[in-house]
Amino acid sequence: MGHSFLLEPGRWTLQGSWLERNAMPINVKGMTLVAWHRDNWFTMATKLIFPGSEMSSGTRDRPEIALQYKGRLDDGERHYSFLLQHNQLGQIEGEGWIGPETIVQRYWVIGTKDTSQAENRQRRSGFETLQRLDRDTYLLTSGILSGHFLSSTMEAKLERQAM
Repeated sequence: MGHSFLLEPGRWTLQGSWLERNAMPINVKGMTLVAWHRDNWFTMATKLIFPGSEMSSGTRDRPEIALQYKGRLDDGERHYSFLLQHNQLGQIEGEGWIGPETIVQRYWVIGTKDTSQAENRQRRSGFETLQRLDRDTYLLTSGILSGHFLSSTMEAKLERQAM
């Protein structure tokens, strides 16, 4: 059985937990759309929301996270590269590997949205691992690093939706 996530067009829902340093886990939900275009180019758009969560000030919901991927995967290849526009981190480059049971992505920030914050001046990078449970279900584990330290992690279940 081959991978259906990323390698086929589709709509996926995401539900799980988000964890930041020195904080309790919070709920995260989202949607991912994958599309394929001519010449082996793919696009992927993800939106994450945090229902019922508040900022540390307790005043409002956490801002959503929006991600826009564009990548290329040649026929028969198991490695690919991508560009990502992240609404909080900025411009990102990355690479992915497609294994028999998992898809692993690693990325690094090349241009931040706001360089005034000390956290954004540090080298930022991240990873995602998608483990296939069956054709329509994957487990996602991801992390964002600031320098050498984890700043956030996410664990979630991705489920394919009927088109």
